[in-house]
Amino acid sequence: MSTTALESKLAALWETPKSVYGWFATVDHKELGIRYLVTAFAFLVIGGLEALIMRLQLARSNMGLLTPEAYNQIFTMHGATMIFWYAAPILSGFAVYLVPLMIGARDMAFPRLNAFTYWTYLFSGIFLYTAPAIGQAPHAGWFAYVPYTLTVYSPGLGMDIYALALIFLTISTTGGAINFIVTILRLRAPGMAISRMPLFLYSTLTISFVILFALPALTAACIFLELDRRWGTHFFGIANGGSTFLWQQLFWFFGHPWVYVIFLPATGMLSMIVPVFSRRPVVGYPFIAISTVLTGVVGFGVWLHHMFTVGMSDIAMSFFSAGSMTISIFTTIQVFAWVATVWKGRPVATAAMHYALGAIVMLVIGGLSGVFTGVIPVDWQVHNTYYVVAHIHYVLIGSNLFPVFAGFYYWLPKMTGRMMSERLGKWSFWIMFLGFNVGFFPMHILGLLGMPRRIFTYKPGLGFDGWNTVVTIGSFVLGIGILLSIINLLRSLRKTPDAGRNPWNSDGLEWDTDSPPASYGSVHIPLVASRHPLWDDFDESADPECDRVLDEGRLTPTTTWLDAEPVGIATIPEESLAPALMGLTMLGFFATLVVQMVWVALGFVIATFLIGCFWMWPRTEKEVV
Repeated sequence: MSTTALESKLAALWETPKSVYGWFATVDHKELGIRYLVTAFAFLVIGGLEALIMRLQLARSNMGLLTPEAYNQIFTMHGATMIFWYAAPILSGFAVYLVPLMIGARDMAFPRLNAFTYWTYLFSGIFLYTAPAIGQAPHAGWFAYVPYTLTVYSPGLGMDIYALALIFLTISTTGGAINFIVTILRLRAPGMAISRMPLFLYSTLTISFVILFALPALTAACIFLELDRRWGTHFFGIANGGSTFLWQQLFWFFGHPWVYVIFLPATGMLSMIVPVFSRRPVVGYPFIAISTVLTGVVGFGVWLHHMFTVGMSDIAMSFFSAGSMTISIFTTIQVFAWVATVWKGRPVATAAMHYALGAIVMLVIGGLSGVFTGVIPVDWQVHNTYYVVAHIHYVLIGSNLFPVFAGFYYWLPKMTGRMMSERLGKWSFWIMFLGFNVGFFPMHILGLLGMPRRIFTYKPGLGFDGWNTVVTIGSFVLGIGILLSIINLLRSLRKTPDAGRNPWNSDGLEWDTDSPPASYGSVHIPLVASRHPLWDDFDESADPECDRVLDEGRLTPTTTWLDAEPVGIATIPEESLAPALMGLTMLGFFATLVVQMVWVALGFVIATFLIGCFWMWPRTEKEVV
């Protein structure tokens, strides 16, 4: 059969119907990945606007732009949006789109679960933002410390919506983690042994296991909080035998590993981008891979780092202080590997490379300030000051946002088929780089001067006014830089030249497909002989397996988890409305639970169960579900 005939046959098997039904029922990882990216970027814009409003309030002393309650609400929505609904999902969007292409698979292991995780992510964000829409926004900070979040101090519905929205989101995140683990371990192309995987897969696989072990703590904490608030339990009420300390233990047992959930995939992206634009393989591949895994493991031994001021024994604090120091070693290894790759290569100054190098600078600054907060006496001095605000923004935003933009400039030509303007991209980088550092570096100084975090205003004469004005100006400059990249993207969709298959001369399998990729990915299932499939001299035509196209249905090969030896063929399910419908009924369940309409909520549980039965019911291969 000719290549054109094969392409037509595969397209007929894999393409999503171009209809309303197809839009809601699609399970194509590429469509879902783009939806993740667009939705997460929308939350970035919303969270950024909330940050700018707060910065206007803090630009000078005794500003009256916001009331204390309004400031607390915006502060809480900003933190929750950026940490939970932007930082991790934006990286999931890249992974959903790229992982199957990187491993030569035709889709994720569980495509309908992939669709379900997107819909629950979207609906959980919509559910969260119903709170300010009805005048009931949560106001206790994204960390939601008890007892302030109990009904005595927060009698409205805001904290109920916060807790239930997070439980809703954890369902999405957990499902996504399971999907990534199975996809990466069992659907890699023949020959892609675990020692040949792209480093982005190591980071994605590591954080997927981290999610499975860390996220239940957040789910449990939110369930306990909601039970205390509305159902008469006393997990956190001291007067009735509860403990406020329990919330902090549960929240930070989740919270510190979550730092690496929104950080490690970004470092994996840097490990993909830096070698391509250095024109050489990455230095220290095995050390980067091992460091990535160890970061995820040791990250579980650092959570009390956030609680040095609550009153613990010296031996306990010393253990977690040592953990904080140890984990910095693994990040240092990666930084040295990237620098050595650039030093030993022939760097090309593209916009993506600018963002990648800028991200390394942010990571170094944020990492060094983090080491200081791991020193117990220093932490006692800077705890609850703007020094911590500076550190968290360098680590969670600087080391996430800049790699994300590097990824946009690197992979968007593959996703859209269009090249973005390099000149406009570099302008955007320098404005963002300047704005970010002007906006957040002075916060270190404000913290050392004693400015507390989580305050809505401050008195004049304390030495805070000038620095806060600088911070506000830098924040708006950062926003302008982001806006330039948005303009660049919109412009690229209609004015720039076609990208072609591999405009960067990259080495990964994702660049061996059309731009944008066909619904089935590659016609031939690739065979892998090295870590750089597009840079090696391996001749696939010499191997008879290269002729396997798997065109008798929606099929993709399965391989062993260690050496990627072929063991079978997996059948990929077709489009289904069940994931979207199940997400919708779960939204109804959480919405009715907020107002304690128990019988209606029970009805939504039953509806969810019935949709699950419909989803899982055995069908013949050609039935449309």
